[in-house]
Amino acid sequence: MRPIQITFAALLALAVPALGQHEAGSHPPLPSQGPAAYHGQPQASDANRNYADQPGHPNVPHVDGGRTWVGHDTGPNDPRYHLNNPWRLGRFTGGFGPAHVWRLVPASGGFWFNGWFWSVAAADLAFCSDWLWDSDEVAIYADPDHVGWYLAYNIRLGTYVHVMYLGPGKLR
Repeated sequence: MRPIQITFAALLALAVPALGQHEAGSHPPLPSQGPAAYHGQPQASDANRNYADQPGHPNVPHVDGGRTWVGHDTGPNDPRYHLNNPWRLGRFTGGFGPAHVWRLVPASGGFWFNGWFWSVAAADLAFCSDWLWDSDEVAIYADPDHVGWYLAYNIRLGTYVHVMYLGPGKLR
């Protein structure tokens, strides 16, 4: 009986890191990578912009077919995402893309998962009004255009918002 208990304990210890993440299963296709840097003419960033690029698509920034980042086309000079001190709280090193899926937990001033705290960009708050902050899952991607920002892709909805990494531990 002792070897079985030891084996079970070892399996439990190995499973603990997986509690905060899992492999994507029956969700819409997760983007295999974040958006490419935008080199075209910046699009308007006004509140009346329509993101529904096809019938039935959401009117918020989203990813089509796991490849096309609809709405990530305002360019690197978009004042909504300018930060004077972009990495003052550090850089996120917990893993990017579909191999790292995290369940959201609400926190004062933002959200967290696995001990890492985040805040949604003020310009994107309306885009995540239908997110379930106590159960939705996200994958994080680097933002190649907006220094200091990341993109949180909501797996359930197929939509994304700009987020700032606030660091590990307590919210500051």
